This record gives sequence, C-alpha cells and structure tokens, in this order.
Amino acid sequence: MPYVGVDSWRWQYFENTPCPAGLVVPVDDATAWGLYPRHRWIYNKLLICATQGLPHGPHGTTPPGFPVFSKPIVNLRGMGTGSRIIATAAEYEATLTPGHLWMKLLSGAHVSTDVAVLAGRPRWWRHTTGRPGADGMFDYWKVHAARRPRLDSYLGDWIRKNLKGFTGVINFETIGGRIIECHLRMAEQWLDLNGPGWLDAVVRLYAEKEWEFRHRPRTGYSVVLFGAHGIRWRIDRAAVAAFLSHPQVSSIQITFDDDEPPESHAMPPGGFRLAIVNCWDLDVGRAVRAALRRQFRAAVGGSDRPPARAQRLVNPFLTEQKP
Repeated sequence: MPYVGVDSWRWQYFENTPCPAGLVVPVDDATAWGLYPRHRWIYNKLLICATQGLPHGPHGTTPPGFPVFSKPIVNLRGMGTGSRIIATAAEYEATLTPGHLWMKLLSGAHVSTDVAVLAGRPRWWRHTTGRPGADGMFDYWKVHAARRPRLDSYLGDWIRKNLKGFTGVINFETIGGRIIECHLRMAEQWLDLNGPGWLDAVVRLYAEKEWEFRHRPRTGYSVVLFGAHGIRWRIDRAAVAAFLSHPQVSSIQITFDDDEPPESHAMPPGGFRLAIVNCWDLDVGRAVRAALRRQFRAAVGGSDRPPARAQRLVNPFLTEQKP
C-alpha cells in the first residue's frame, strides 16, 4: 500500500495516482515517525520551541509570566487535544498535566503551510488559513494562491538549518510567523486544490528525488459541516454525487466510516465532522454544505441500523457557524 495513513474518505485523491512498488508516501504522522527516525524529533514540541528561542518548559517548571499556552509535548493523533490557554500562576498550579508543556502564547495569523522539500531545501509552498468557529472547530479553510514571502523566508531558513538531507512534503502550523507544529507529511484535506498533477509530482519527489510542478495556483476553499457528538450519523452516499456536478465544486468528503462507532473518530470537542466541501467559490461551498446538512439523518438512540423509515429518525444538528 504506497500511501500509508489515508482516511477512507480521502482515497478519492490517491486512487488514480500509482506509486512504484515498494515506495511509501506517508500521509499520517505515525507512519512518518516510523519512516524518518533521524527527523522524528520534530514531533517533540519542546524542541520545536527550542529551535526558535521561544520560552517553554514541561509542566512542573515555572513560566516567567502569564498567560501561557499549554498542550501535549508529543501527540501523533489529534495533535491539539487537551490544549488550552492558562491565564494565571494559580490556574497553572491547579492544572498541571503530565506530558504537557507550557510555551509563549503567540498571536497573529494561524497558517497551515505545505512545503515540498528536496535534500533539505524548499522547492514549493502552499499556505492555508482557517476561519475559526466555536470550540476548536473551523468554519472553512482558505487555500491561498499567493505566497507569503516573510513566512516562506522564515520557514525556509528553519528547514535548511534543522532538516538537512530531508526529502518529502512537510506541513507546518504557525501563529504569528512562528512554528507551533511540524509534520513530516502532507495536509491531504485539500490535496485536490493544489492543482492537477500535484500528487504525480509528489510521487516523483519521493521516488526519484526530483521536483517538477509548474501549475499556476488557484485560490480554493475547504468548507466543513459539523453535527452533534454521540450520534450514529447516516447519509445516502449516492446522493452526494449530484453535488459534484457544479463546476465550482472540486470534491466532497463524508468524513467518517459508517462501520466504525462515532467515538473511534478523532474529532474536535465542539462537534462531529460530517463532511468537507472543497471548492473554488466560497458561496457555492456554503450552499452545498447547507444542502448536505439536509441529507444527513441519525438513528434514534444511536442505533447502528441505517435509518430506513422517516418516523424513526431525528436530525439534531448544531447551529451552523456564520462568519
């Protein structure tokens, strides 16, 4: 299996791009951890802070001032689970958590950046920003066509200094131009918005150690639909295909496995992620999200049985987040 760590609802982006026999392209952090023992230190957020001179320490050490930000030192699944702002020394003492660190509370734009790296040097960039909703959720993500020269310069210097010899796609999360997380894999949620031929170029990067991709970027959007937690959601997946005929819709993901219990999916605390609409027009993406919302049903009592009869169904959606 050449692409390792792909969620079932994202196979649509990979199934038509073959890989050479024996090649592994990591799509999740656990796979990347195993593939790159020399570089796996980047999953330790204490070290990410140290490489940038950011104030930090494990819980139990004393921050020089407050507020600070607290999160797990290493967490390969649901990276931000348990993260929070700690406002005072008293709150810090009351919430000391094994395996967590405190760090400087950063402000500014929160950006997700994919970088294609060849032998420790960046060759391609793509920046994405999110419109926050409530309780750790995002209303939508904007995949930008434009570069961010200052951020590109900062990340490029960091890559050349700290990831010498690495070849592959890296994903960064930054706030205010400083790195808060680094992943030795791509962000696959909006892979299709990178343009035709991008995944072919990625395969060549891993297989042949070369980078060739000249597609002109186009701004896109990844619009998210949430429902309530603790419910066995169902949708007629054949009906979803009708929404793909719109020229401004690139793809739709139904972001859960029907055969798995809801609690087995990694989701933000504020809602259960039901669908993602990747599109080229934000208004179209929102309209398709609203239409999809009306298609979802849930069996009463969280039954595993698909909702065959209308009188047995409820539809307890969260209020849609508005910008």
